[in-house]
Amino acid sequence: MEKEMEKRVLNVIRHTRTLTLKEMVEEVAERLHIKKHEAAKYIHDLWKKGEVEIEDPNPPKTLPRYVFSIYGAWFWTIVILITLTATAIYLLPQDPPYIYLRYVLGSLFILYLPGHTLIETLYPKEEDLEPLERLALSIGLSLALVPLVGLILNYTPWGIRLTPIFTALAILTTALSITAVTRKYSYHKLLIKA
Repeated sequence: MEKEMEKRVLNVIRHTRTLTLKEMVEEVAERLHIKKHEAAKYIHDLWKKGEVEIEDPNPPKTLPRYVFSIYGAWFWTIVILITLTATAIYLLPQDPPYIYLRYVLGSLFILYLPGHTLIETLYPKEEDLEPLERLALSIGLSLALVPLVGLILNYTPWGIRLTPIFTALAILTTALSITAVTRKYSYHKLLIKA
């Protein structure tokens, strides 16, 4: 049933000259009498299998344009999460409704973000790792990076306290994010030239 529908979607796409993805989704939904989100799912599945090619008509050609486009959304999400964590730690009161937000953001900041940014730096191509592999490696590498940061801070005059740990991890995560976005842009630029 699923394979048959994918064949029908592929047939509609091949026999229609559409300009945008939106028009393609609307055309498939109209011709096959399905909902737009279902049409989008089938088109996405075909794209993942390599049977449909989807290109950005106006790809960003410079690093700043890349960072401020949809391609850099993950980077800004990390920056916002770091900012929210700093706000939760230093500005919000430690009363029960706010302390839970602090726990959630702190856990995400410690257990996921450092490893995630390292994985994004090491594997800039989406096809290098599956999403579940990225998640598992992000958590594992965070559990390796955070103690190393603590060990290094132990031998500095600042020691292991909240502010030095937060600052060091925020700097590390931001630096890895900037490196990752630069590597992703380099790969993206190669795709544009190809």
